[in-house]
Amino acid sequence: MIDTDATIDEFLARHAHDVEEAVREAAAREIMPRWRRLAEHEVDRKSGPHDLVTDADRGAELYLTRQLPLLLPGSAVVGEEAVHADPASYEAIRGRAPVWIVDPVDGTRQFVRGEPGFCTLVALALDGVVRASWTYAPARGLLAAAVRGQGARLDGEPLRSGSPEAGRDLRVATSHPDFTTDEQKRALLGLRTDGVAPRPCGSAGLEYLAVARGELDATAFNWELAWDHAAGLLLVEEAGGAHLTRAGRPYDIRGGNTLPFTAARDEATARRVVELLSRAV
Repeated sequence: MIDTDATIDEFLARHAHDVEEAVREAAAREIMPRWRRLAEHEVDRKSGPHDLVTDADRGAELYLTRQLPLLLPGSAVVGEEAVHADPASYEAIRGRAPVWIVDPVDGTRQFVRGEPGFCTLVALALDGVVRASWTYAPARGLLAAAVRGQGARLDGEPLRSGSPEAGRDLRVATSHPDFTTDEQKRALLGLRTDGVAPRPCGSAGLEYLAVARGELDATAFNWELAWDHAAGLLLVEEAGGAHLTRAGRPYDIRGGNTLPFTAARDEATARRVVELLSRAV
């Protein structure tokens, strides 16, 4: 079994580009041919009116589920649509084997509306630690990648988040209040204060990319599903940012986090957001 950091490092040194190509190919085969061409029968609802799935989601996830373990034999795949069909498959994130965490179309609502604000997210984790990630926004022609300890890149160029400008309101993307508990609503109200400019989030993956690029100062999210967060959290870290839960600890992709949590351009901003999230609860 592939279960050591050294083996993962060796794999990434040899095959990181192959993973990128698999992500691009999934989008080229399954996602972009359906963008702005979806038929009514290609869109379904899962748990509610805002929880959509399309043939593009299913096809891209199936493609990646076939291809990624071929690159890394012995690895498992946790994909959003597979977990919807079999919730027990999520437990692979807590196992000992390397695990690919896949969101085939993050921002499905935007995809269905024909907007460009969607992306494909892939992360590789071992023992609960994300080792590498890929964020691909095919409609925008952007691909960001990160390898733990080796930095983050956007289309091959180094990516640095920097720090917010002094004296300017913090730009924070937040979970929509319709999808929060009462306690989480109270926590998010802490951001309704002078010096902070909160707004509802779009695609989580693209919000993380915006933090890593220094276009957004922080996020404040209240759900734990790893496929939405694993890739982006590593991207932010490797760009120089930080992430913290409301308990003041880094986010754990295996769960058990005190929510909401934040990812921010730098540690000082992360701590400020957590303080604001905590004072109203």
